Amino acid sequence: MGPAGGRPGFYVGLGLALASSAFIGGSFILKKKGLLRLCGRGHPRAGHGGHAYLREWLWWAGLLCMGIGEAANFAAYAFAPATLVTPLGALSVLVSAVLSSTFLNEQLNVHGKIGCILSILGSTVMVIHAPQEEEVSSLESMAEKLKDPGFIVFAVCVLVSSLLLIFVAGPRYGRSNVLVYVLVCSSIGSLSVSCVKGLGIALKELFAGKPVLKEPLGWVLLVCLVMCISVQINYLNKALDIFNTSVVTPIYYVLFTTAVMTCSAILFKEWQHMVLDNIIGTISGFLTIVSGIFLLHAFRDMPFSPDLLPLFLQQGRPDLRPAWRSTDRHQSCQHQPLLPSEDKSSQSAEEEEGESV
Repeated sequence: MGPAGGRPGFYVGLGLALASSAFIGGSFILKKKGLLRLCGRGHPRAGHGGHAYLREWLWWAGLLCMGIGEAANFAAYAFAPATLVTPLGALSVLVSAVLSSTFLNEQLNVHGKIGCILSILGSTVMVIHAPQEEEVSSLESMAEKLKDPGFIVFAVCVLVSSLLLIFVAGPRYGRSNVLVYVLVCSSIGSLSVSCVKGLGIALKELFAGKPVLKEPLGWVLLVCLVMCISVQINYLNKALDIFNTSVVTPIYYVLFTTAVMTCSAILFKEWQHMVLDNIIGTISGFLTIVSGIFLLHAFRDMPFSPDLLPLFLQQGRPDLRPAWRSTDRHQSCQHQPLLPSEDKSSQSAEEEEGESV
């Protein structure tokens, strides 16, 4: 049976997740476009302490798109499994990369284009094989899930490991190992997604006319969500400040998505009733998205020229044939002997003597 299982809520969550990626990806382009317009007018840049962007309508349009995207992503967790919604967040990176090459004249090299294709293929595979989570339609059922011994053990392990990373590993290895702070963000992020899931259910009940505001669980989830997001933002900013963005972003996506999928499998039993082909399909789709994101970020500043192609693919280039005729065919162009300057001068002198004779 497909992942939707005849549930209309699945398609609503899928649509919200895709819309969230589109709005969030477009928001970066609008804000960047606004900042570039201000820079062209001679205003102080935001990186130098300028706040002229507050008077730029494009920047506010980008901020509005960001808010709509985050709200759609929040609502998607109330309808679709977290194992589906979280990996689809990678599409915002794809949207941003494609739009930046179109509207910001930022070149998207071959590696980036292949990464975009892989991200789309991986997302499609994950949608087809997405897990069918157990029905959690009320705060009472959510409370029963939170009391599960498996989830309690998982939450305790996350909190203890995060404290060890913050207070023990952080001062020693935080500035030399990118995994320290990124692991804190990812592990705490898995708990924040569970809080978002519960709050989404609470909002659905609130709109249905149920007295949700009297339930203490909703307020507890809200407080926990604020604390988790504060920790995530703090340590993600530390990681971005110390290490390169092209390194932090793919590692954070992989670890965060893996932690969320693990937490959802334990809390909502999403994988319990899945057949083997759906499990393999979900994991394969996730790994395909990871490969695409890695290509988008790790090689985005690497120029791709025909010289990087294998030699048998370069045979059709007309500019290479004279070069190969003028060199020794038995020597590789990348492994020519390095002669000292004295040897080179003596060799040239011998050649001149031979020519004179």
